[in-house]
Amino acid sequence: MPIISTKELDIYYERSEPRANGPILFIGGTGGDLRNKPNQLDCPLAEHFEIISYDQRGLGQTSKPPGPYTMQQYADDAANFLDELEIDSILVMGVSFGGMVAQELIKRHKSRVTKLILACTSSGGAGGSSYPLHELEELEPEEKIKLSIKINDLRINDVWIENNQEQWEFLMLQAQTNTVFKTDRENLLKQLLARKDHDTFDSLKDINVPVFLLGGKYDGIAPKSNMEIIHNKVKDSKLEFYEGGHLFLIQDPEAFKDIIKWLSR
Repeated sequence: MPIISTKELDIYYERSEPRANGPILFIGGTGGDLRNKPNQLDCPLAEHFEIISYDQRGLGQTSKPPGPYTMQQYADDAANFLDELEIDSILVMGVSFGGMVAQELIKRHKSRVTKLILACTSSGGAGGSSYPLHELEELEPEEKIKLSIKINDLRINDVWIENNQEQWEFLMLQAQTNTVFKTDRENLLKQLLARKDHDTFDSLKDINVPVFLLGGKYDGIAPKSNMEIIHNKVKDSKLEFYEGGHLFLIQDPEAFKDIIKWLSR
C-alpha cells in the first residue's frame, strides 16, 4: 500500500502511469477516498499526464489526527507530501474543496505551483463562499440526500422532480449506493468546518502563474458568480463554463478536452 510519512501524517496516495508531459498533483474534493472507483486517476487527463493524488487528512487511508483542522494545514499537507516525493514544483489541479486547498497551497507555498487548474470552487471571503455543506449534517439522511442532489445541479428543482419521477428515484438510489467507502461523520465534519473558514480572496491578486478556471453552468455549490470573481482577481486566468452542475467534469466531456489543450499550450 503506497503510504508516505510526512512531518504530521501518513498519507495514502496513488500515481498513474508516467507520461512524457510530466505529473499533475490532483487534489480531490469533500469526503474524497481513493478507494472509491473511478477516482481521479481514471479521468481523461491520465491519458496525457501522470496523475498523483492522495487522501487528505481525516479521509480514506490517510492519518486521522484529532481536530479541528484548518485550510492552512491542508495546504501544508500538500507541500509536505511534495517534499517527500522530492518534487519542487508541479502542475496542480484542485476540484471543489481541492480547489480551496490549491488556492491556499499557492498562497503559502508559491514556488510549488507552475500552473493551476481550479474547478467548481470558491475563494471565500469577499469573493463568496461555496454552499455551507456543514449545515447539511444537521438534516435527516433522506433530506440531506435530496438537498445534496438539488444543489449539485440547479436544473433539478421541484417542477423537474414532479415531471421526472423515474429519473429522480434513480438519482436518490444512486446517491445512497454509489459510494462504497463512506467517510465517518466525525472526520467529515472536521473537513467541512475547515472549509467553512476558507478565505483566500485577498491573495488571489498575488497569483503569478497561469490559471484555468472551470465551472458548471448549473452548479449550486460553487456558483458561477464565485468563479467569475476569482477570474476578475487573478491576472493570468481563463474562465469557461460547461453543461452540468457541480459534477460538470463528468457531465460535459468538453471540459477535460479543454484542460488537456490548455496544459499542452
